[in-house]
Amino acid sequence: MSSLGKKLMGQLKSPEFRSYLMSTHFWGPVANWGIPLAALADISKDPKFISGKMTFALCLYSAMFMRFAWKVQPQNMLLFACHFTNEGTQLVQLTRYLKYNYVDKKEEKETQAA
Repeated sequence: MSSLGKKLMGQLKSPEFRSYLMSTHFWGPVANWGIPLAALADISKDPKFISGKMTFALCLYSAMFMRFAWKVQPQNMLLFACHFTNEGTQLVQLTRYLKYNYVDKKEEKETQAA
């Protein structure tokens, strides 16, 4: 275990890793994590506040940037993980929006008509 710890510390102290930490390849995705974290926090909130247009736009945005993160050389897996998480959370939000505005409202109208 000690040798693994020494190896990890050696890797963290390497000039390549310090260079990575000072690049936009690292800080861009770190700053971008605010979007999926906000979406995760909003999952438990009332769906009447969800904007369908904005949620759809964020789904498209994350899908495009997932592809970009995969295709760019070198691959930016931190950016890919950020957009993969955001895509999932935005799809959950979009599902909640559609259920609230179309499925539940239709059932409510049917109940009132009966």
